[in-house]
Amino acid sequence: MLLARKLIVTIGLTAGLFTHAIAADITGAGATFPYPLYAKWAEMYKAKTGIGLNYQSIGSGGGIKQIQAKTVDFGASDMPLKPEELNKQGLMQFPTVIGGVVPVVNLVGVKPGQLKLNPQVLSDIFLGKIKKWNDPAIVALNSGLALPEQNITVVRRSDGSGTTFVFADYLSKVSTEWKEKVGANTSVQWPVGVGGKGNEGVSNYVQRIKGAIGYVEFAYAKQSKLAHTSLQNRDGAFVEPSEESFIAAAAGADWKNAPGMYLLTTNSAGKTSWPIANPTFILMHKKQDKPAQALEVLKFFDWAYGSDADKVALNLDYIPMPDNVVNMIKASWKAQITDGANSVWK
Repeated sequence: MLLARKLIVTIGLTAGLFTHAIAADITGAGATFPYPLYAKWAEMYKAKTGIGLNYQSIGSGGGIKQIQAKTVDFGASDMPLKPEELNKQGLMQFPTVIGGVVPVVNLVGVKPGQLKLNPQVLSDIFLGKIKKWNDPAIVALNSGLALPEQNITVVRRSDGSGTTFVFADYLSKVSTEWKEKVGANTSVQWPVGVGGKGNEGVSNYVQRIKGAIGYVEFAYAKQSKLAHTSLQNRDGAFVEPSEESFIAAAAGADWKNAPGMYLLTTNSAGKTSWPIANPTFILMHKKQDKPAQALEVLKFFDWAYGSDADKVALNLDYIPMPDNVVNMIKASWKAQITDGANSVWK
């Protein structure tokens, strides 16, 4: 099952007798946000090259810890590290794709996109201030939709999560109260709610609990057949998550002026922009103790920026990086990732 409770992609090498050395499998750990895509990429890359990817989908917080400890070849995080943090840890980062975080609900008779929420109502629900689905603030946005007098159960992440960071970063931008009381990080002090581990854990809880609301990456919502909400964006328009609304959110991203590639795209301007869209990132050490292994990682991501991998990303509702940004990323590999003397990426 794709969204298993513990998500690990393991695609190994077929044993055989060769006279030359074979590259070892690539290891990575971190964000559950891009897992559906990384799983498919791993399958395709294995078939093409014979080299496997072992990716542990344990959450962004775990991915950051594992790359810091050098237990994996790369870490994956939806929360980018600030330039000063990268320098302190001897790390560099680069984005792979942009995806969307979506509120999802379990309300009888409510279909995907049917329930409308605005920033104030969404933040008040997760602050625990709005407690029932027939609250006047929700009803006012949803004329014609029969909303029950039912308690709202908030479902949030229990682990260190980049998806949480993206969601909380958005709420911090649209709600002063959220920013002051909760803030944005991979783990926050939640005012209310039950916790699920990973995007898959939140999805499972929302499926099981009547009256629940949670937040997951869009691919998880679709695969679990959960009802996403519409959201009012920065320009005042109600939009649904889609390839088009994610592209619109990414359109104004200024990567050229983003030191250390630290960039957030939540609450972007644009009438068709989805307000909770953000890149997901890869973390690697600048100085590599095993440069040949690091080169295999970079070869994998070089392939992942190609047309075949891009098609898969779009099919799963992730947005590939534009060509000019990919060129910037590869230039950063050459400039920053070394064996101590020479660049690993030629």
